[in-house]
Amino acid sequence: MDSPLRLAMWSGPRNISTAMMRSWGSREDTVVCDEPLYAHYLKVTGLPHPAAREVTEHHETDWRKVSGWLTGEVPSGKTIFYQKHMAHHLLPEVERDWLGELTHAFLIRDPAEMLLSLSKVTPSPRLEDTGLPQQAELVDRIIQEKGKAPPVLDARDVLGDPPHFLNLLCREVGVEFDEAMLSWDPGRRDTDGVWASHWYGAVEASTGWHPYEEKEVVLPESLRSLHEACMPFFNRLYGLRLGA
Repeated sequence: MDSPLRLAMWSGPRNISTAMMRSWGSREDTVVCDEPLYAHYLKVTGLPHPAAREVTEHHETDWRKVSGWLTGEVPSGKTIFYQKHMAHHLLPEVERDWLGELTHAFLIRDPAEMLLSLSKVTPSPRLEDTGLPQQAELVDRIIQEKGKAPPVLDARDVLGDPPHFLNLLCREVGVEFDEAMLSWDPGRRDTDGVWASHWYGAVEASTGWHPYEEKEVVLPESLRSLHEACMPFFNRLYGLRLGA
């Protein structure tokens, strides 16, 4: 590559985003960062997330400083800077111009599965908590600017055939696929956010991609209207997914 790749992967909650970060972090040419806008999000929203005070004390809460770091010199002299983002952390007051300096990709998951999982940690989730409106906004912005849709990955597809879909993603963002992306050592990383102890137990125990497990999902009545609101955004993104 003539210049470093700054790859922003935008996911919603309760997805395979941390496993994807592990996958990219297994490459020798890549440095990763973990939800760099989270501290700003918590400071502004005041939401009572686990370890919220620790997050805002330990991580940068000024989105301007964060965006400068994300678009600046790539840490550790690597050629790829993989940035794991939660789309709902991109609050309305966060300006968007700096995003043009990044390469973007998107990770989606079936809304019914996502909502059932999310509701266990967020009792009354809102549409904006799913990240779907923010993902759709970013995709439309990129299409308008670039004339081409960015790569979108569906979690079920990735888990069904990791080598194939990681190959597709690497091709789309202009790098060679690396077999190292298929496995990793268990445990925590220095690059994990301080919230890892509350959220990353399964990933810390993992050593690679686990096959997709079909689940019977029955949404409670309290989540059905939110599910309906999610579907237009999801269907739009799903229609753009790699391998469609």
